[in-house]
Amino acid sequence: MDEVGRGPLAGPVVAAAVVFPPGTKPLRGLDDSKRLTAAARAEIAVAIRARALAIGVGAASVHEIDRLNIRRASILAMRRALDRLRCTPAYVLVDGLPCPELGVPHTAIIDGDARCQSIAAASVIAKTVRDRLMQLLALRHPGYLWERNKGYSTTAHLAALDAHGLTAHHRRSFQPVTQLVLL
Repeated sequence: MDEVGRGPLAGPVVAAAVVFPPGTKPLRGLDDSKRLTAAARAEIAVAIRARALAIGVGAASVHEIDRLNIRRASILAMRRALDRLRCTPAYVLVDGLPCPELGVPHTAIIDGDARCQSIAAASVIAKTVRDRLMQLLALRHPGYLWERNKGYSTTAHLAALDAHGLTAHHRRSFQPVTQLVLL
């Protein structure tokens, strides 16, 4: 299990859980989603979907991020991803730090998206889902260039915030968005 989108100024945090059959051979090209190009992620996502026994995707909205904080919202997205699996895993491998709030037996693996096939697969699925969502939001809010920056704090995104102000998809609890809310 892994999540993506903890750092952006806009958009949800998205988590995915991927269950492979026991003995699944390593997928060629599978790596941490941050190390793959968008084209490579799209290609490997097809292979993941073909081999996985189950895939669950969950998200936490901008409003939930602002209300709960990003860590709690990430855990909420992970729980939603687990709830959307067709099966109930007895044990979960999670990228990063332990999450007792997750409510399932798990092992947290630092840099798990670079060290564990199921976590890397979850990273790829979560990133492709979130990136597609940000591309769709970019159609409604073209001035922010979310199709390119995916809501992250780029120079172009910050300039768009100055020029156009906030949208409902901006995280008001994140700097520098907080400063704009106070103005």
